[in-house]
Amino acid sequence: MFLSLFINSISVYVTSKLLDGVELKNFWTAVGVAVGLGLVNFFIKPVVSLLALPLTVITLGLFSIVINAFMIMIVDYFIDTFKIKSFGWAIGFSIIMSIINMALYAIFA
Repeated sequence: MFLSLFINSISVYVTSKLLDGVELKNFWTAVGVAVGLGLVNFFIKPVVSLLALPLTVITLGLFSIVINAFMIMIVDYFIDTFKIKSFGWAIGFSIIMSIINMALYAIFA
């Protein structure tokens, strides 16, 4: 569990440094964002994914990127020291963070 939190925190921090449209105060904010994403993905995402299942099937799974961006925007709303400028930046954040997460899990896990 701690390894997952550490990997997600690193990927949030690195992704925020790569994208101009994402502002992050410090690494501790990245830890908070990782915890927030974990909570949002546990409680809210399953309901939204179930409701959006027909659209996800029609788009061959690509709508899941939009759902991930929506989850990131929810975390942005609740954490003051984490700002995303627009929904487009949230989509980019979602994609790049997924790639970095995949690479870090391949290295550490």
